[in-house]
Amino acid sequence: MLVRMAVFAGGMVAAAMVLPGLATSYLDQPMAEETDAKPQPVSTAKYAGGRGVLLQPGAGGHFFGTFAINGRKENGLVDTGASTVAINVSAARRLGISTGSLSFTVPVGTANGTVKAARVSLDRMEIGTISVKDVDALVLPDKSLSGMLVGMSFLGKLSSYSVEGGALRLIR
Repeated sequence: MLVRMAVFAGGMVAAAMVLPGLATSYLDQPMAEETDAKPQPVSTAKYAGGRGVLLQPGAGGHFFGTFAINGRKENGLVDTGASTVAINVSAARRLGISTGSLSFTVPVGTANGTVKAARVSLDRMEIGTISVKDVDALVLPDKSLSGMLVGMSFLGKLSSYSVEGGALRLIR
């Protein structure tokens, strides 16, 4: 009986030493959905009191769109759980944001832990017929974010947003 308990305890110690490393390497891998996701076509329409767009869900039911930021296009994932628009450094460069002078001092909680981000302001952010001025955003290191998340600093400036019939409706 004592031998069984010793073998069991040894197995538990070995598992405790190996499993955290495996979980970390697994969790650090980008999801196929994040890296291969393509934005769905944007439908534009007029709604009572404003302009709007419809985003159809992409892989995994997430809503992706092609946004114009200061006139340059970038694909983004709409995330109502994100308090602000978040852009990785590579996307920021493509959008014409000078990253050399950014101050990465804002702590941000991500799925992979806390990282430091830099505050920026986007002059104009558009999708379809919707245009929003002066959108707060954060720039994060590439390893912390695979692209762009469109959070509440953009969505909060809309008249409304809702999921109807499986599509995300944005109204300005």
